[in-house]
Amino acid sequence: MTDSHSDPCPCPPAERASLRDGIRFAFGTLTVFPARITRWDRPAARTGMACAPLAGLAVGLCAALPGLLLFLLGGGPLLAAAVTVAVPAALTRGLHLDGLADTADGLGSAKPAEDALRIMKQSDIGPFGVIALLVVFLVQVAALADLYTENWVHGVLATVVAAVTARLALTLASRAGVPPARPGGLGAAVAATVPAGAAFGLAALAAAAAGLVALPLGLPAAVQLVAAVLTALLAAELLLRRCIRRFGGVTGDVFGALAEVAATTTLIVLALG
Repeated sequence: MTDSHSDPCPCPPAERASLRDGIRFAFGTLTVFPARITRWDRPAARTGMACAPLAGLAVGLCAALPGLLLFLLGGGPLLAAAVTVAVPAALTRGLHLDGLADTADGLGSAKPAEDALRIMKQSDIGPFGVIALLVVFLVQVAALADLYTENWVHGVLATVVAAVTARLALTLASRAGVPPARPGGLGAAVAATVPAGAAFGLAALAAAAAGLVALPLGLPAAVQLVAAVLTALLAAELLLRRCIRRFGGVTGDVFGALAEVAATTTLIVLALG
């Protein structure tokens, strides 16, 4: 998906878009759910990227359902985990995984930023991308299998929280001050659209909400869930800063990589408990 807008301003747009426009932007851009994008401009991108965690919530719930059904029908933790991991890939057209692979190839190329960005735009996947995909798939499935083994509630909750946290990482990466790496593409369309205060406020709100949801499982579970969200966002932030130094900014591929890293880190932290 591309956009011709190349406004270099590092601050959010002054004009506002409606919540409906923002939700349609988020679901139409980040998922396969039927959502007609009514506006494709920076005000809509600002509201849309702020609504990205809502798209993550929908993806997480849809991913948790088949895994839960398989587990309850006796399919076993590993099968439930594998199917659960596969669903978000289908619901995002594999764009986040493709972004992860392309970003890994770009970071691993050891070439100047312009050449690395050109490598990322190519349709093939290099060795770094293949390794990144294998590691992420294996870790996500292994972590979820451990969680399903402990209790199906933990597996379902981890699935939903990981999906929301993955999209929350995109909200933070869209904050003011984060530049696009090139003038076209999704990265340029959403870069620096969300006010930094709003982005960090949403992150704090999401972490607190995750803790509240887990309170029925006990205070330790609630604390661990909050820690998982915050740790995942920190991991995504470190990758974001690395990409900014390496590429000069963000691209659509970088956004995909951030989502996968955040989701994987969330599952790892929860599995450790």
